[in-house]
Order: sequence, then C-alpha cells, then structure tokens
Amino acid sequence: MGRLQGKIAVVTGAADGIGHAISEAMATEGAHVFAGDIDDRKGEALVAELKAKGLAADYVHCDVSAEADIRNLIQTAVDKGGRLDILVNNAAIAIGGMPVYEMTDDQWHRLIAVNLTSVFRGCKFALPHMIRQKGGAIINMASAQGHVGLDGWTAYAGAKGAVMSMTRQMAVEFGPHNVRINSISPGTIATPMNDKIVAEQGDHIARAWVKMHPIGRIGKTSEIAEAAVYLASDAAGFTTGIDLRVDGGLTAAPRFVPDLV
Repeated sequence: MGRLQGKIAVVTGAADGIGHAISEAMATEGAHVFAGDIDDRKGEALVAELKAKGLAADYVHCDVSAEADIRNLIQTAVDKGGRLDILVNNAAIAIGGMPVYEMTDDQWHRLIAVNLTSVFRGCKFALPHMIRQKGGAIINMASAQGHVGLDGWTAYAGAKGAVMSMTRQMAVEFGPHNVRINSISPGTIATPMNDKIVAEQGDHIARAWVKMHPIGRIGKTSEIAEAAVYLASDAAGFTTGIDLRVDGGLTAAPRFVPDLV
C-alpha cells in the first residue's frame, strides 16, 4: 500500500517542474491529486499521464493570484473527494536578478501575489476543512533564498522568508487541531523556471549554481517530491513547524558565488 493511500491532495503550480514531480509522486503513493495550474495544456497533459498509469488525478484551472481560483480548486477537491488531507502550496514565479531599486512596484506586487499571498489564501481555504475533520498536512514551498542572500533577489527572498514565518506560526496555532504545517526549502533545482533564468542571464549562472552546492550538482525535482511525500505521510506524524532544507548543502556552505562574469 502507498504511503498516501486514500488521501485527497491539492497541489498548486502542478503543471511542470517541482509541482509536476510532487503531483506524480503523491499519486503514485496512492493519493487522489487535484492539480491546479494556470497552464491548462500542461496541466491536462499531466493528469492524462497519471490516469494512463491507473492513478487518481483531476485538473482544475487555478491562477493562484486570483482568490476565487484558489477557493474553487480546494472546494472542487473537497466536493469530489469528500475531504482534504494534503495541501501543497507550490506555485511560484521568479522575478529578480536586479538591484531592489530597479524593481518596479508592478513586479513587486506580482511576485508577492503569486509567491506569498497565494500561500495565505491556500491555507485560509484549506484549514477549515482540515480542522473540521481533525487532521491534515500543509506543505508550503519556501526556498534556500529565504536563508541566505544572493545579489538581485531581495523580493523573492523576502517572500520566501515570509512563507517560512507563516508556516511556523500556523503550525503552533493549528497543531491542537492535528493539522501539521511544514515548509520545504529547495536549493537550485532543474526546473523550467530556472532554465528561463539561465536563458535570460547566461550559462555562467548555471555554472555558478553547480559550484554553490557542496554536493556538486543542482537538484532533481524528484528529490523535492520525495521530501513532500514524507511530510504529507504518517511517517511525519510528529513533525510540524519545520523548514526542511533539501538544498545539496547550499545553505551550509559559505555563500561564495563564482563565475558570475
């Protein structure tokens, strides 16, 4: 039997990258995954792929910057699944690579809406269901950038740091209801979002990323997915309020960034 057998799970930003890997891993472990994303083509392809393997999944269009979309995604999961056991607030965008004084208000508000406000809203709509059923697990995607600095990413780091603070606060507040709330801080992971950064800023960024990780490589999406499955499973039944760093040692090392020119 899978580690998440019979669980109802919601994953945002599920169409590709880390969200795709988490959706696939959770479905493989027996969960019925409700995958939300703004990219309908990729999201529907993901669900078709999972169903072709005999796994349980549904796709729901969800722009996490829109409150109504997040509410609908969670309510759809509850209506179809009868409950909500797992929420993964994964959706995020990367806006950075610039000094903070060059960032526009529009860029700031867009990043905060997707990377932070969406986490607030996901928890806001999920928690009443989990409290009512006396149990649940929420996993919020933070980042190594919330722990250590990197030139040009002030807003991104600020949002991810806030995600970790919110996670700790909610873990304390809702622990008495048997709702566990944790975050994951990935290091640099091979994702389409990071591919886009390399395309925009140059191959030297990719070389620097490798050298920044003591383990000698960047991470795989499957490695983040495995951490998410653990935190969602009964094996983590006494684990709440933590930030699990899955970062190849990045945050343990001196913050030296080579090959940036």
